[in-house]
Amino acid sequence: MNDQDSRIVQPEAPGTDVDERPGRKLVGQPVRRVEDARLLTGLGRYVDDVPAGHALHMALMRSDQPHARIVDIRADAARAMPGVYGVYTWADLASLVKPAVATSRMSGYQPTPIHALANGVVHYVGEPVVAILARNRYEAEDAVDGIEIVYEPLPVETDPEAAAQADAPLLHEGFASNVLVERAFVRGEVDNAFDSAALVVSGKFRFHRKTSAAMEPRCYLAEVDAGRDALTLYTSSQVPGIVRDAMADLLGMPGNRLTVIAPDVGGGFGGKTSLYQEEILVCTLARKIGRAVKWTGDRLEDLLSTSQAFDERVEAELALDADGAILGLRANVIGDVGAYSIYPWTAGIEPVQVISFMPGPYQVPCYHGHVRGVTTPKSPTGPYRGVGRPTSTFAMERLMDMAARRLAMDPAEIRRKNLVQPDQFPYKTAVGIVWDQSAFTEGLASAMERFGYVEARQAQAQARAEGRWVGIGVACYAELSGIGSRISASPGMPINTGTDTCVIQLDSTGAITASFGCASHGQGHETTLAQVLADELGAKLEDLRVVTGNSAAVPHSTGSYASRTAVISSGAGILAARELRQRMLRVAAYLLDVTVDELEVVDSVVRVRLGDGRLSFVELARALYSQMGRVPPDVREEMCVSRVYDPVVGTTSSATHLVQVEVDPQTYAVHIQRYVIAEDCGRIINPLIVTGQTRGALAQGVGAALLEEVVYDADGQLLTASLVDYLLPSAPEVPELEMVHLNTEAPNTLGGFRGMGEGGTIGSPAAIANAVADALSPLGIDISELPITPERLFQLIHRSRLESKEE
Repeated sequence: MNDQDSRIVQPEAPGTDVDERPGRKLVGQPVRRVEDARLLTGLGRYVDDVPAGHALHMALMRSDQPHARIVDIRADAARAMPGVYGVYTWADLASLVKPAVATSRMSGYQPTPIHALANGVVHYVGEPVVAILARNRYEAEDAVDGIEIVYEPLPVETDPEAAAQADAPLLHEGFASNVLVERAFVRGEVDNAFDSAALVVSGKFRFHRKTSAAMEPRCYLAEVDAGRDALTLYTSSQVPGIVRDAMADLLGMPGNRLTVIAPDVGGGFGGKTSLYQEEILVCTLARKIGRAVKWTGDRLEDLLSTSQAFDERVEAELALDADGAILGLRANVIGDVGAYSIYPWTAGIEPVQVISFMPGPYQVPCYHGHVRGVTTPKSPTGPYRGVGRPTSTFAMERLMDMAARRLAMDPAEIRRKNLVQPDQFPYKTAVGIVWDQSAFTEGLASAMERFGYVEARQAQAQARAEGRWVGIGVACYAELSGIGSRISASPGMPINTGTDTCVIQLDSTGAITASFGCASHGQGHETTLAQVLADELGAKLEDLRVVTGNSAAVPHSTGSYASRTAVISSGAGILAARELRQRMLRVAAYLLDVTVDELEVVDSVVRVRLGDGRLSFVELARALYSQMGRVPPDVREEMCVSRVYDPVVGTTSSATHLVQVEVDPQTYAVHIQRYVIAEDCGRIINPLIVTGQTRGALAQGVGAALLEEVVYDADGQLLTASLVDYLLPSAPEVPELEMVHLNTEAPNTLGGFRGMGEGGTIGSPAAIANAVADALSPLGIDISELPITPERLFQLIHRSRLESKEE
């Protein structure tokens, strides 16, 4: 990496003005989000804002049993209640819609059919059993109380380690076991590496279950055009294209009769990337009765039934030589995937990525990773911001700190020694992932410089001398972003998530509209994609309109997840915009009687470089579309371009997190005093949005590290069914963030962009865990379980003091 590529760019202040010079480039500029004008003034249009006065409202009778056979459903009282249109069970829908099955080519994988309503057996508390349609939500909810379900309880095993045993009761009848997916990666002579090691450190790590808790709960509205046998589904989804393709298949209808629209979406974080039973229900019922059907989830339903995350148990050990160089790594993972293999990502989406990314950004010559995804009677787990990597980073970074302590090395130094070095790129990891190029070592050095690492350690020593529990934590991570078609999000998953399409057109008014297959749920796509297109076209930002979240806008779309939009959608936009620009230049060259080489495009005007001739986009469009005869048929161009971009493999994003914490000896609360992130997300499109996304991700990482935990009891009942019990971070818990942007261009992507939407959640739990462990190291305490709640700290410290007294 040369000096120019590795230059450090500090984040611009929020009030920074964009360079207004004619022809200025917008990529790299802190352009204010164009979405904010409506979102901050209450003019956003969410699913619940779509006019639906004619719609019937759906409410659901959900299972209160974790695992039981349905013996009888008594619904006569509900049917007789005021305003009730109909009451439906799976028997009423079975001939209308197929179950959703997340298939895979993974060896030994066991798919679990997901029915719109429970088919004879319920598998978790919160599973929909009966659907009620009524004139309004109030009457529908009242009717739920008029339904009685008789259950025959079935055996329950909520502990995934016990459920994985051969003699455990099966959650799904007829399955070979409760292990839905099992994979292993082996590279090198792992046993020899451990036999020859000067030091082996090991630990049992636990990352507890959490949920996405988006501000907007899931909401769906299905409108039916019975005369055309057509449906329009408005959904608070990150993946309208995936939902369209799935529903077309499940309902047996052509995709051109089913439009799925994700308008403004109030947060997703991965929890809105899957197909849900409620989506299937509103579409099926709307088609059945010929009327619009709407469902709006409440917070209880969100906590019960929206896909959850993490819930991993990791046993890992690291072998090193006497100088601290890594020789080998072993990891055994059990992932609790809940009741179903989620559609379309499969049960492997989270646990398989834990072992895939366990080596992280380090040189690990020998590796053995083994994982099992085990079904239990809980809400299914699915994608969550970071997908697998927060857990793998937590385990690996704890091992690195444990090794540093045993070797009397500084935690930053042991990382510097083992990080993939600049001259080793592209680097193939022990599981076959290729890091193309990223600022691993530069990120560590930059974070330490910004943090004032040496001085901070000196200040920490003084604080310890005063009896304060102050700790400093460091964590490094790497991730694939903008993943192309060669690497599926879940091994063997039979859907293409590695491309995006851009359809761009100059219309007869001179305006430009660009449609993409991505969907926005807070990332600022309307701004960043417009910046990229404006630079390629030479257009003014205000002359561009970006359309996302509509399955009918492009031939194939999936949505937004996995830090993909900046790479894949921008790439499609670049290809389409370049072709449109060339077509516009050819027509303009004829109209201005010059060659294409003599033209330039600046601020939506095509002009002759060394002359007076000029045509605005409006004038060009008028001449082409309306002033017949000005452009002869052999010169006329089609001003609508469609292009697909596939980065094939993708690229590498990385960061180093440095944090200082202090543990209160009275309350055992963890106070974050300082936080620095040095991140490499490639060529930056908009530093304001990068900083905002990283701050938001850090807030979620703080929640995962210190607060958020979904808790089920041994009988499978959810104990954290409200925001009183499920604790989210608020402003006092989220620290001020200092960022260093490493503006390095990705070598293998159009535009040089990398994704960055997940990094704050990947690195922060590990960094905070290391900082707390460092703060409590004088007490001989290690951190192996997240979140680090005051209760857990109290128990650790109390146990440590008792053991000290006994000695």
